[in-house]
Amino acid sequence: MIGKIVGAVAGSRIARRSREIDSPMGAVLGVAAATLVKRLSLPVLVTATAGGYFLKRHLDGRKDGTGVGKGNSQAPSAIVSSPG
Repeated sequence: MIGKIVGAVAGSRIARRSREIDSPMGAVLGVAAATLVKRLSLPVLVTATAGGYFLKRHLDGRKDGTGVGKGNSQAPSAIVSSPG
């Protein structure tokens, strides 16, 4: 019970910093996160956290145009200049 209250308060405060999530939705997400942490095993939590981190990096990179795979778009043969 106390974990859900703490999760709701933390989610509500985090939602204040986000433009896409309002405070009540943050509270609901905080309660859901507290419930998931309680029920899931440690390897699952680590995997989910790592997946969320890499998804965020990928999406942020797509916004900036610096995402993974955004190097030179030319074929290797087109990069090499012809002699002469």
